[in-house]
Amino acid sequence: MKRIFSIAGVLCVAFAALIPLAAQTQQRPVFSTDAQAEQIPNLGALVIELKQYHDCTCKCGCYAHDLDTQAGRAIVFLRQRAARRQPREKLAVVLDIDETSLSNYQEMLGSSYVFDPKAFDVWVNTAAAPAIPGTLRLDKEAQRLGIDVFFITGRSDSERPATERNLRAQGYTWKQLTLRSASTQSETTIQYKSGARAQITAQGYKIVLNMGDQWSDLKGSPQAEFSVKYPNPYYLIP
Repeated sequence: MKRIFSIAGVLCVAFAALIPLAAQTQQRPVFSTDAQAEQIPNLGALVIELKQYHDCTCKCGCYAHDLDTQAGRAIVFLRQRAARRQPREKLAVVLDIDETSLSNYQEMLGSSYVFDPKAFDVWVNTAAAPAIPGTLRLDKEAQRLGIDVFFITGRSDSERPATERNLRAQGYTWKQLTLRSASTQSETTIQYKSGARAQITAQGYKIVLNMGDQWSDLKGSPQAEFSVKYPNPYYLIP
């Protein structure tokens, strides 16, 4: 019995010595990837990040905080500009509506962030979009300072009743609301919005502040003295 155990022990030691050698000769797993294609963000991961950004649960930031920060900067400027107001000077603030004055996040979330024109129109006509708090504060501050507020939106003029009802229900007051008419449907957003601003300056106003969530809300001539862009990672309107 002692001899048998001795031979077994020798065999175990010899086998153990062979394992590192076998590991050295074994090939590592190989993965083939397209490096350039792998740099394109994954849609599923982006959707998760978009929700986390809105819910303030990621390291990428906090949507509500970022909106509020930009609104605060706008209010500070407006107070400073009002203090430098010249006699009989007509000052105007221009505000976009969607994702600037009103939030459509619930509609976007329900559609998995995919824009569906029909679904969006149904949502608009519910007049249920909540106000973006910082913009509402700015609107009230403009009224307090005697500065007129003008809304310029890409919504269709057919949605005017629902849009007015929604804005009033959320506490907004304004001088004029401009929506896209049939005659402006072929224009780019920059052409349409800058043309609407030109109509405001033609009334003798100086546009001191313009706020929007898209660069196309702010670009084009005439421009405001101070333009404030809200973050919007959810959609792009060139």
